[in-house]
Amino acid sequence: MRAIVLVLDSVGIGQAPDADAYGDIGAYTLQNTASSIGGLALPVFQSMGLGCIPPLLSNGRPIEGVAAVNSPTCGFGAMQEVSTGKDTITGHWEIAGLHTKEGFHIFPPENPSFPVTLITQFEYTTERRCIGNKAASGTVIIEELGEQQMRDGSWIVYTSADSVFQIAAHEDIIPLSELYDACAVARKACDEFPVGRVIARPYRGTPGAFNRTGNRRDFAMQPPEDTVLDILANHGVFTMTIGKLDDIFAHRGISKSVHVENNQDAQHALIELLDRHDDGFIFVNFIDFDMLYGHRRDPKGYATCLEETDAFMTSLFNRLDPEDLLVVTADHGNDPTFSGTDHTREFVPLLAWHERCLGKSLGVRHGFFDIAQSLASFFDIPPMPRGRSFLAA
Repeated sequence: MRAIVLVLDSVGIGQAPDADAYGDIGAYTLQNTASSIGGLALPVFQSMGLGCIPPLLSNGRPIEGVAAVNSPTCGFGAMQEVSTGKDTITGHWEIAGLHTKEGFHIFPPENPSFPVTLITQFEYTTERRCIGNKAASGTVIIEELGEQQMRDGSWIVYTSADSVFQIAAHEDIIPLSELYDACAVARKACDEFPVGRVIARPYRGTPGAFNRTGNRRDFAMQPPEDTVLDILANHGVFTMTIGKLDDIFAHRGISKSVHVENNQDAQHALIELLDRHDDGFIFVNFIDFDMLYGHRRDPKGYATCLEETDAFMTSLFNRLDPEDLLVVTADHGNDPTFSGTDHTREFVPLLAWHERCLGKSLGVRHGFFDIAQSLASFFDIPPMPRGRSFLAA
C-alpha cells in the first residue's frame, strides 16, 4: 500500500481570495499559460478532472484546451492556502500539516538588502567578502558579478521576493564543500530573523557563458513542529522524498531521499521507487515549472513542461496498484504571464486517485493540510492536528 503526493511546483489554478494582499490580482497560472499559446493539450490531466476544477471556484476561469469531463478518473477539487506567504517552504509545510501564521522575513530589494550585522558576521566567519547584496535574478546577477567573483574569490549574495539568503560561487574558484559550509554559517545567522531558506547557488563557465550547476542545496529552517513525514516515520511508515524536499524539511522524518534538481530526474526516480517498493509514502516535487519557466516568465516553456508531464503520467498510472493513493497538487502559483518574477497567491489544484474518491468533487478545501490529514486516514494512524480528510466517509 503506497501513497504518492506529487507537487507540480507553482502550477496554480487562479487567484486566491486574498490575492490583492499580495499584489496578485489577475494571476491564473494554468489559465493564462493556456491562453498565451492558444490552448494546452493535456489529455491525461483532462481525464483526471483538471478541467472540472475551475467551475468550483467563484472566480474560476476555464483552462483553454482542458475541458471538464463527465466522468473524471480522479477526485477533483482546489485548495486555498491559509498560511501567511506564498513561498516554497510555506506551501510544502502546509501540505505536510503545518500552519505558518507569521510569514518568514523578506529582505528589502535594494542594495544593501541584508543588514550590516548579518553580512559582517558572515564575512568574518567565512573569511571571504560579499558582493551583490540586493534582490536579483540568479542568472542575471551571476552574469553581472561572476567575473569579479572569480577574480577576488568573494561570495555573490542576493535575495528575491521570497524569504531567502542566496550564495553564488564558481565551483572552480570555491569548492562545493566550502560553499555548503558557508551556507550552514548563514543558516544559523538567519534563524533570528527568521529566514525561510539559505540557498547554495554554484555555477561554472566563463564570463558571458556562465551556467548554474545541478549542485544547488537549500538550507531550510527546522519545521516548528512534527510534519506528516515525522509522524508517518514514527508509526513505521517508510517515507521517501524526491527532488529538493529533503532540504525543505531539513532532512527530518525521511527514510530515503533522492535529491534531484529537474523534472526528468525526478520522474526517473519516482518510477524507480515505485518499481522497488510495494508500500510506503513518496513525496515528490517537479521543480522545472517554477525554476525554469515561472520565475523567468516563459509561458511557452511552461506550457511545454505541462505537456511533457502529462505524457509522463501514463507511465506513472501504469505502475499504480488498485489500493494505492496518488495526490497531484501544487505549493503556490507562479503565473509566467504575470508582472515581475515572484510567486503568485493562487488556489492550487487537487486531484486524488483512490477508490474512495474517484470521479467525486472534493470541493474547495480550506488549507493545504487536508492532504496531511488524508494521509493519516490512508495509513490508519492518529489524526493530524489540522485538516479534513478527503478520504473520510
